[in-house]
Amino acid sequence: LRNLPDETVVYCAHEYTASNAKFALSVEPNNGALQQRVQEITKLRAQNLPTVPSTLGEEKATNPFLRCDISSEIQQNVGVTTTSASTTDLDLEAQAQIFAKVRKAKDNF
Repeated sequence: LRNLPDETVVYCAHEYTASNAKFALSVEPNNGALQQRVQEITKLRAQNLPTVPSTLGEEKATNPFLRCDISSEIQQNVGVTTTSASTTDLDLEAQAQIFAKVRKAKDNF
């Protein structure tokens, strides 16, 4: 998905953005783009307005499932230990294991 243009519009089926943002903050609290997005979501929901659709650019910047292999903060907060010098050096198996840990964290959130 990350290879698609940032302008790609993303339509999800349900209004889960606020609860998903809370989870995202729990695993990547220092993400400035996410902090800003949470403020936008809060404002929209307070006015009973939808938060969807979004763009893939927003998702790439704030969605932990699209960031888990590139954010050491997410990895640390879901209990990933890696010996790789850089998160960009992770092989597919390591990426899948990180994604699975994020999924489990979300399931237990």
